[in-house]
Amino acid sequence: MNPLSVLYLAVVVLAGTGGHLATKHALRGVGEVERLRPGPILHMLARMIRQPWFWTGIVLMTISFFSLLALLAREPLSLAVPATALSYVVGTLGARLLLDEQVSTTRWFGVLLVCVGVTLISLG
Repeated sequence: MNPLSVLYLAVVVLAGTGGHLATKHALRGVGEVERLRPGPILHMLARMIRQPWFWTGIVLMTISFFSLLALLAREPLSLAVPATALSYVVGTLGARLLLDEQVSTTRWFGVLLVCVGVTLISLG
């Protein structure tokens, strides 16, 4: 993978995961929808659009999407898509460090397996 593709991959992983973390942070302030009915859903959406972290997440995920398009234009799909699995690693670290979520040993083992898989794909 050439340096520009590595940069696109880093932006896909970091911006996409940052977007997920920001959206999750916004949802913590909004709360859950108690019932899946139009009224409660619309009420939750109205609270959501007033959350700055929600809009931060949208911007970051948009950047990630366009970086993914650039990556796919440059690299084979069989390399680009599996490499984006690094977002699982970054997401788990972000959930633990930034959102203070508890991550089980089994999940950490899964993160390790993802790292091994991405390494194998990049070698072949």
